[in-house]
Amino acid sequence: MNKKLIKVSNALLLTEFKHIFRVMKLTSLFGVLCVSSAFAVNVNSQSLRVNIHANQKQAKEVIKQIEEQTDYLFVYNHDKVNLNNTVTIQANNETVAEVLNQMFTGTDIVYAMQGNNILLMHRNDKDLQQDRILRGTIIDTDGTPIIGANVVIKGSSNGTISDFDGHFSLEAKEGDVLVVSYIGYTDYEVRVGNQNNLSITLKEDSKALDEVVVVGYGTQTKVNLTGAVSTISKDDLVNRPVTNVSSALQGLTPGVTITSGTGQPGNDASTIRVRGVGTLNNANPYILVDGIETGTFDSIDPNDIESISVLKDAASAAIYGSKAANGVILVTTKRGKKGKATVSYNGNVSFSNVTTLIDRLSSYDYARLYNQLLTQSGGSPRFTDEDLQLFKDGSDPYGHPNTVWTDYIYQTGFMHKHNLNVSGGSEDVKYMASGGFLGQEGTLKNSDRQQFNLRTNLDIKLSDKFTMRTNMAFIHNNYSEPNASYGGGSSQFIWQANRIAPWVPYKKEDGSYGSISDGNPAAWIDINSRKYHLQQNFSGIMAFDYQPIEGLTFTLQGAYVTNIQEDKDYRKECWYDDTNYHGPDQLTETISRWSRYTLDALANYNKTFNEDHNLKVLAGYKIEKYDYRTLNAFRKDFPNSDITDMNGGDSSTQTNGGYSRELALLSYFGRVNYDYKGKYLLEANFRADASSRFAKDYRWGYFPSFSAGWRISEEGFMENTRSWLQSLKFRASWGLLGNQDAVSDEYYPSLPTLYIGKNFPFGGVVHQGITVVSHKVPTITWEKSTNWGIGFDANFLDEFVLSAEYYNRKTTDIIMDIPVSDTFGISGTYQDNKGSLRNSGVELNFSWNHSFNKDWRMGVNANFSYNRNKLLDLAGVDEIISDYTNNRVGEAYESFYEYEVDGLFQSDEEAAAYEAQYGNPWSLPFKGGDFRIKDVNGDGKLTEDDRVIKGTQQPKGTYGLTISAGWKNFDLSIFMQGVTGTSRYYSRDVVGSFIGDTSHPSTNWLDAWTPENTDTEWPRMFLEENSISAPNRVYSSFWCMNSDYVRLKNVNFSYTLPKSWTNKLGIANAKIYYTGENLFTFDSLPFNADPEAPSGNLDIYPSSRSHSFGLNITF
Repeated sequence: MNKKLIKVSNALLLTEFKHIFRVMKLTSLFGVLCVSSAFAVNVNSQSLRVNIHANQKQAKEVIKQIEEQTDYLFVYNHDKVNLNNTVTIQANNETVAEVLNQMFTGTDIVYAMQGNNILLMHRNDKDLQQDRILRGTIIDTDGTPIIGANVVIKGSSNGTISDFDGHFSLEAKEGDVLVVSYIGYTDYEVRVGNQNNLSITLKEDSKALDEVVVVGYGTQTKVNLTGAVSTISKDDLVNRPVTNVSSALQGLTPGVTITSGTGQPGNDASTIRVRGVGTLNNANPYILVDGIETGTFDSIDPNDIESISVLKDAASAAIYGSKAANGVILVTTKRGKKGKATVSYNGNVSFSNVTTLIDRLSSYDYARLYNQLLTQSGGSPRFTDEDLQLFKDGSDPYGHPNTVWTDYIYQTGFMHKHNLNVSGGSEDVKYMASGGFLGQEGTLKNSDRQQFNLRTNLDIKLSDKFTMRTNMAFIHNNYSEPNASYGGGSSQFIWQANRIAPWVPYKKEDGSYGSISDGNPAAWIDINSRKYHLQQNFSGIMAFDYQPIEGLTFTLQGAYVTNIQEDKDYRKECWYDDTNYHGPDQLTETISRWSRYTLDALANYNKTFNEDHNLKVLAGYKIEKYDYRTLNAFRKDFPNSDITDMNGGDSSTQTNGGYSRELALLSYFGRVNYDYKGKYLLEANFRADASSRFAKDYRWGYFPSFSAGWRISEEGFMENTRSWLQSLKFRASWGLLGNQDAVSDEYYPSLPTLYIGKNFPFGGVVHQGITVVSHKVPTITWEKSTNWGIGFDANFLDEFVLSAEYYNRKTTDIIMDIPVSDTFGISGTYQDNKGSLRNSGVELNFSWNHSFNKDWRMGVNANFSYNRNKLLDLAGVDEIISDYTNNRVGEAYESFYEYEVDGLFQSDEEAAAYEAQYGNPWSLPFKGGDFRIKDVNGDGKLTEDDRVIKGTQQPKGTYGLTISAGWKNFDLSIFMQGVTGTSRYYSRDVVGSFIGDTSHPSTNWLDAWTPENTDTEWPRMFLEENSISAPNRVYSSFWCMNSDYVRLKNVNFSYTLPKSWTNKLGIANAKIYYTGENLFTFDSLPFNADPEAPSGNLDIYPSSRSHSFGLNITF
């Protein structure tokens, strides 16, 4: 805790922090003060020792030294307690009480000690020494006494302060009005009647406790913000068994849609979208950690985070110009604070299991149904009745097995996380250092992760005008995944496990492996075939601040970040039996490295004119250089699978490649903030960027923004509402942003490239040719995003916070692939700024926190956002169709495009009649149990024109709800999140088909249509894809399913150990906790799949449910 010297002048307490005097009761304080001048000494004063060497120093300087060397906090009224007298103290390892006795013996000052607080009083202070007409007690809403509250008779200088028990006494006459005030609380007025005792409860003042929000190149108080900024605190991230930050952020703030990618250890493949998808290209937000661009959350330990700010509109993000079109996420790490060293440890262990495994047919059911289909198609059944019986009774596990392939590839995952943090400092030097380790065994066998990270933050006051800040961070992330003998990583692995038939044995009786032509995933587990990945990230910052005059600060900051990624794809040969084999051993190794160097020069000026006009000005200059390079090599035919160095392979098989790229960015930017009495708020931002991506005449982009706010609650005509309305602000904004990373893989989209090797014959001889193979447009430039929005923020009834906003975001000059005709001379497509789209929507956020008494407390935090995405222009074409998706003007980006299913045919005759009437473009006869495809356009025939838009993978609505409650030292929080208006298209291998060894149908087919089972929505069974109901044969609305869900994302239950226990062990705070993650998911899918997983075959590493037990301890 920061220690402050607390002074009271004219009975008005001047403090800097809320609750700084909240302490344990002081026993018999007034008796000690009134009866004698003896000094009260408690146990702490005997054990805490100090070294003081003061020669003719003021007493207040000695007190400051005591505060710096201990946790003691001095409280006194400086009008009545004079500490300007000089003293001489020579104390070597003496107790605090002994030092105070030397200081105050023979003076008119007495002191009393309780806990970490020392109250200084005048010996003859009559405010406490004598009985008075009016006495009272001041407490907060928890029932805790408030020490140091000001009690003043309105219109006079007569006043006092409350003591350690919250008691006060004051001469007052009937009709006087008492004004009770305390920093962080709303003032309380009460008229004196004929009562002798008062009980006064102060409520927290939400206006005085406005949080400070990190914004671009600075901070602002939240109450003065005019842009759309959401904040997430460290409290939202701690005590959760998450391995990446993006998973922890999901559902916490409106307007930010996070779709979980995979559950693979070490690979956070989540997608983050701020206010929808704003481009047809790279739509990732701009992520900075302590001002350094990272592009991902992979390079930071969640335990190191102090806060996260999401800049969602142009007013807040325009200061980042050409990189801010998709939103900006600012991560601020913890820093040291003044005070003695604090050591904290946070650790947990967790167990996890895959919960979304699709139920699939047993060998008996699959064989039985497969026989039926073979017979119906005119073939012979594959399995005899004896085979079916053996499948059914399980008496022949080798010859007639019922292999559950997922049992061989999945396991119970285990993870342990540890973080140690040390922080502290003095007035001149503040420090924070942390180290973390994470060890994880994934739920998919042969997948694991070992990560360690280090971070140090240092703040140094070099002089009254110069300060220095340094940050350094390093993370080492080593992880692996299972691999097939022919490659593909975990995706290939999972795909094979989902499709191999259950009658194929894991192992035969002779010990060899059962397999299909694509192998046996369990065999790959046994031989430990893996892909290995190593990521190392280092970042460093050094900044100097110079303040020549009050209010003016110059900052020079340099930063360097580098990232190395090594991927080792070693494919071990595998003999399944004497004839079936995948090999030989082969290795592909890739090493990629990128570095970014930045230099920022800033000037900040803050000034208040005539106490009413507040002005803040920022001007900045930035240069940035980025370089990237990659190398890859390949060899095969290794002597054995234990030799994994590249040199072990046959050199004659070697291939290699690589390339390098560079980018540079030059920027000028500025911001002006003005407010009048904190009532009328104005902000203007401007940034000019020049990027080496574009041609010389098109590389500059200019990005302004303007915003305004009106705190109507501060107006005089709102005076009558201030008892219940603490703050009400209306705000509006407009701005222009850019997107230079729209085509992140194309470094120089305007620069034609000459290719060697385009040989041509001339004069009977083949000559080596050099030519341009792709067309480039020299005028290509930034994508632009124009944003505007209106909203309000309200704090009312001391406990409620409500905010709402409408936004409109139009992206123009979207870079698109433009097709060309064969006569153009260059085949394929070229890129140009041609597209446009719009996102518009609303965001709502609500919170309520209440303490019923000192034991019971409760809180609710809810958020909701709705976004409508609409394509406006696609380079003059109406639509671009790709498989089962369609980008169509007037519809959402990547909408699903399917044939509308209008039930099932109930007989072959009905199907034939329908085909005769409407035709059949799929060369497969309609049959009973097939989908009835609707003639949507009513032209009397089924054609491509009957396909319709059926939703999109991007959700329209997202929401989150946190309910928290506490009783004494117990705390419980429940967090739920979900999405609405989203769909997925599922391909064949999700539910399987009846092919034979290379497919494993799901149990949904047990409810398939038959002439005897017509009351069902599931189509008839069919061999391979011999039906229009097959998801890969005809893209139909049946397989485009609603994937809305509600998820019980997190439950946290904790117990804070009593101080009476921990103090004996020298522990400041200790908490044990349980956390459950991804506990339940509610959706409407007809099979057990993760609704967040992308469309397709569901061959990604699945997410899991985890249970974690942890300890958080501070010394």
